[in-house]
Amino acid sequence: MLRSITHRILPVLALPLLGGCDWVVMNPAGDVAAQQRDLVLISTALMLLIIVPVMALTVIFAIRYRATRKTPATYDPDFDHSTMLELAIWGAPLLIIIALGALTWTSTHLLDPYRPIGRIAEGRPVPADAKPLEVQVVALDWKWLFIYPEQGIATVNELVVPVDRPLRFRLTASSVMNSFYAPALAGMIYAMPGMETKLHAVLNKPGQFEGISSNYSGAGFSDMKFRMTGVDEAGFATWVQGVRQGGGKADAPTYLELAKPSEREPVRRFSIVQPGLFDRIVGQCVEPGRPCGGHGHGGHKAEGALEKEPHEKGSGPHMTAPPRQDHAPGVRQPGHPANRDLTFLKPVGPAAAAHA
Repeated sequence: MLRSITHRILPVLALPLLGGCDWVVMNPAGDVAAQQRDLVLISTALMLLIIVPVMALTVIFAIRYRATRKTPATYDPDFDHSTMLELAIWGAPLLIIIALGALTWTSTHLLDPYRPIGRIAEGRPVPADAKPLEVQVVALDWKWLFIYPEQGIATVNELVVPVDRPLRFRLTASSVMNSFYAPALAGMIYAMPGMETKLHAVLNKPGQFEGISSNYSGAGFSDMKFRMTGVDEAGFATWVQGVRQGGGKADAPTYLELAKPSEREPVRRFSIVQPGLFDRIVGQCVEPGRPCGGHGHGGHKAEGALEKEPHEKGSGPHMTAPPRQDHAPGVRQPGHPANRDLTFLKPVGPAAAAHA
């Protein structure tokens, strides 16, 4: 008995301890994350407009129509319609759905991660002469590589950005799909091998924050974290100068070593970055002698079939088989030759010459 009471009381006693938790999603340091927080709160409030009355009416009905009530509630077996109830039952949810739909549509376009930010904070538009800071992000196993192309430096598991300056992230991954998530800055965005995604954001408060991988990627996933620090412009310039004075070189051999799986990687800094390294990572052609498949050093962006001219497409190996005269169409007996008339392989290129 005592054990049962203890198990019920202990969780209640632990509630005050939650006051020491930092709900960073609800208390972000960036304008994009703040707008996303507001979206969550508004959506939750709109949904509670239905949930709370339904839960309250469930309790009221259970009490009012209970079997043990001394004075039974009114019983009306001939009741079949009420205009007011119909309006309440159908009208209120419909209005809430319309409001949620409008909110979702506008916020989806306004908070599109590919869209450059339109303001530094509420009431503070982006200055006309403001130049976004570009940071190239690579999700490795199991660490984060940050390349600052304008500054010519790179870091591992350390992201330093100036406050109140637009940020432009270009993201990719080395081996498996991952997800970049700095809750204080903005929502998560996927990073995929051989592809590039983008994220625009801004940090409004100085301080240290945590970034994580929010997509399971293997054994070292739980420790795949990075430190994000917000500083003023002078502090950012000082940090960049410090990295330039003491660090290694981030080139192709260094990247290939970094790409090997490792866990709990410490912060590392590189004072020199090989030009075009990020594009080669996206094109998956960092290894010597490997051609770039899309972006990449010395290559070109791959085009889909719809973007090519007719003479560029060539012919594929799979073609529809021509009609045969030795049997009627539509025969489906097991083992009949007509069952092989779906497609046939036509050699192309060197294979065609070998069959000629």
